[in-house]
Amino acid sequence: MFDFVRKHTKIMMGLMFMLIIPAFVLVGIDGFRSFSAGGDTVAKVGSQSIKQGDWDAAHKNEVDRIRGSQPNVDPKLLDAPELKYGTLERLVREYVLSDAAADAHLTASDARVARELQQSPMIASLRKPDGTLDMERYRQLAAAQGMTPEGLEARVRKDLGLRQVEGGITGTALAPAGQANIALNAFFERREVQIGTFAPADYKSQVQPTDADLDAYYQANQKQFQAPESASVEYVVLDLDSVKKSITPNADEIKTYYDQNAARLSGKEERRASHILINAAKDMPAADRAKAKEKATALLEQVRKAPDSFADVARKNSQDPGSAPSGGDLDFFGRGAMVKPFEDMAFSMKKGDISDLVESDFGFHIIKLTDIKAPKQKSFEELKSAIEADLRGQQAQRKFAEVADAFTNAVYEQSDSFKQIAEKLKLEIKTATNVLRQPAVDGKGALANAKVLTALFSPDSVEKKRNTEAIEIGSNQLVSARITQYAPARTLPLAEVRNDVRERLIAARAVELAKKEGASKLDAWKAQADGAKLAAPTVVSRDQAGTVSPAIVDKVLHADASKLPAWIGVDLGSQGYAVVRVNSVLGRAAPADGQAKQERAQYAQWVASAESQAYYEMLKNRFKAQIKVSKPNSASLTAAAQ
Repeated sequence: MFDFVRKHTKIMMGLMFMLIIPAFVLVGIDGFRSFSAGGDTVAKVGSQSIKQGDWDAAHKNEVDRIRGSQPNVDPKLLDAPELKYGTLERLVREYVLSDAAADAHLTASDARVARELQQSPMIASLRKPDGTLDMERYRQLAAAQGMTPEGLEARVRKDLGLRQVEGGITGTALAPAGQANIALNAFFERREVQIGTFAPADYKSQVQPTDADLDAYYQANQKQFQAPESASVEYVVLDLDSVKKSITPNADEIKTYYDQNAARLSGKEERRASHILINAAKDMPAADRAKAKEKATALLEQVRKAPDSFADVARKNSQDPGSAPSGGDLDFFGRGAMVKPFEDMAFSMKKGDISDLVESDFGFHIIKLTDIKAPKQKSFEELKSAIEADLRGQQAQRKFAEVADAFTNAVYEQSDSFKQIAEKLKLEIKTATNVLRQPAVDGKGALANAKVLTALFSPDSVEKKRNTEAIEIGSNQLVSARITQYAPARTLPLAEVRNDVRERLIAARAVELAKKEGASKLDAWKAQADGAKLAAPTVVSRDQAGTVSPAIVDKVLHADASKLPAWIGVDLGSQGYAVVRVNSVLGRAAPADGQAKQERAQYAQWVASAESQAYYEMLKNRFKAQIKVSKPNSASLTAAAQ
């Protein structure tokens, strides 16, 4: 099918044109949008249906977000049924809260939306030096999220409305000190215990497996002895450096660039100045600010009458503790080192000039320019190589989009080789062996990218050894890869993993012996405590577990303490077994005032969260929310991780 499409591209384009245009006439663009989010209904909120397409799109966004923050996350976990079901639950929650917000006429004003955007660090980073918003970068930010600026603002407005729904509950949750203390005292209760442990390591010497035992364990646990699928691959990377190799600026371009930029390339001009500062913060009362300006004006008149007295006047009157002792001297500085009003004035003055009053966020400045250090202009020959590199970089940046299109088309159209595109764009064909589906934790480069590996191990790539699509792995960086040799996952033969089988079998049986012995001792010590071999008494609690296993702490604190001492057994999994005697219940140690305040605040958050969840459950019933797919069991996530 795909081979036919590749060989008859023009015919297929004509056929698609004939089919698509009438379809648009009949159903319109909105109709196609409804088809794109089609499929079975997976949930309903009132009269609104959530389709399979909606769910898939939401989960894709969630997966992209996770991959962006955790590039090395296991792709199988991202497709785990439980994780995907969680996306559906969040989608339903959003629909329910949206209905609740609409029903209560909750919305956000334009001013509130603007304030929310202004408080975003991401939006703040888009501001120009003059404080205005860089609208082009703002549009790019919205586009990166698949939205227009208007769509982004609508999303923020919607989120604010949803927050109002939940905020009405979480913001009014009550957690009185008495109630909090009862709950916290119980939660942080201490108990004195004695522990006897039965570690599997102590029982390994008792396990002597036969060849038949090893064979039986191997046959029953073959998944433990599998070699993962792997591949030998070749790949090409298109980046700015590779584009630069195809660019050679001509002599006229280099000379013109030199003539236009020689001063800038030779270095930055620096200026030396002294100043007198009279402090006047922006939030200072107007009357005090007027007094500060009056004082600065008087000092300006004084130094203008006697310019040689500037340093002495600065020492006696400047309120800049850093420069006043040295007569206001600020030494040499370049552009960008001072606040803008100060810099603009200093770089507009002549040597020896005294400025008018300059107002900044710090107050009022009187500036005296004491020296100018102009860089020596470098010759054309000195700058030629740097200019050539600079021009090559600029031209590569402009040319990259064009080359990227050619690269993207070529790796698709010539899907069985990188030879032609490598020769055309002067790219190196790189190779790697024993490449696995999962990126290495400390992996680097193109083959450590999860998106590349997912595409590389896709059925089409594995079976037909075709190039992957061009995948963006960084700014101005594309990669395509192909499998040259594939080895599927396989069970290693017993002869090859015999030692590993022996170790695993011994470990498993040692755990069984430890647990059996522990359970036996528990019964015996309950009947006759005198012979119990337990460690010295220790005190455990949830906040001070020390070296005691969390599983033991949890069991101890759930044990019935109405009759002491109490005996409990704790299955520690692969760590064996523990027998614990609970000797006494101790009151909670009184926390420090600061700690008690933090704990009560945490308890209040727990109460607010519980009430918010209860309120949401009520809203689900009110707006008739239904999820129509079964919730996966916890085993599915475990299976995905294996």
